[in-house]
Amino acid sequence: MISIEGLTKDYGTTQALRGVSFEVPRGQVVGFLGPNGAGKSTTMRILAGYATATSGTAKVGGIDVAVDSVTSRRLIGYLPENNPLYEEMMVLDFLEFVAQVRGVPASEQRSRIKSAVERCGLHKMAGKNIGQLSKGFRQRVGLAQAILHDPDLLILDEPTSGLDPNQIVEIRNLIKDLGREKTVILCTHILSEVQSTCNRVLIINEGKLVADDSPEQLTVGEGGTINVVIASRFGAALQAAEVRAILERVPGVVGIEPSEGEGGNTLGFLLRYKAEDPRRALFEATVKSNLLLLEMRRRHVSLEETFRKLTATEAPPARTSTSAAA
Repeated sequence: MISIEGLTKDYGTTQALRGVSFEVPRGQVVGFLGPNGAGKSTTMRILAGYATATSGTAKVGGIDVAVDSVTSRRLIGYLPENNPLYEEMMVLDFLEFVAQVRGVPASEQRSRIKSAVERCGLHKMAGKNIGQLSKGFRQRVGLAQAILHDPDLLILDEPTSGLDPNQIVEIRNLIKDLGREKTVILCTHILSEVQSTCNRVLIINEGKLVADDSPEQLTVGEGGTINVVIASRFGAALQAAEVRAILERVPGVVGIEPSEGEGGNTLGFLLRYKAEDPRRALFEATVKSNLLLLEMRRRHVSLEETFRKLTATEAPPARTSTSAAA
């Protein structure tokens, strides 16, 4: 559905995009992340036909947006971050106007508007002026206009901005539902939203793509921590230094800190690991040393931690997965 290759964008002496390339198949919900000024909004504007690239190509449904922008735009529903709306218009009138501008056949306009209103929870607001609506309901109007013409690709920039927790859940479910039949690009700063909604994550930093993988692999691949509580098999007193030495030799463990035990003759440790999961080796090492593993609780590195690492000033080489684009 999307094919971007070698995309660059210069603003004078500032290079906003530096050779960005990726593909997105139909029916995938993709989180597009990056710090402010990283180039994600520029990429989306080029894809939506609102800006032109300095070099490289961007295609939607096989159509080069620079060659045939009008046709490519027909395939796109776009909700920009600032969500421009005609506040003096009623919701229903605004959606009728959008349907006409989008070229929706007159015979289908009523059903399309009804469907968009119902899916976005606007049935009680259809007769009100947009200027009277809360920010949350304005976001819903913006989403309704984006899906009104039944596009193949949805570009949603901060779609849950200003919504209350219940509304956020509803919009997330709507995005998941739309993702079963459409391609969705979700730009957001809310990383928990990406984890709960997207099945793929693209991270851009300083105009370059630095990660392309599933949310799970982006966190699992970075390692994490394991809390362990250990006791002696035969009730003998434990020596912290001796137990620590045993744990340090476990393959995959890269760091150890003292942690809370469970009282009595127990010791607690926080083990740090990277890509290799040390739990099996950890279990075998404790058994071999006549120790009891009373607790072993793993915590993956969070997506936030991975994001911060990948968008540091000196970004590491791009992380990609061949399965991410499948």
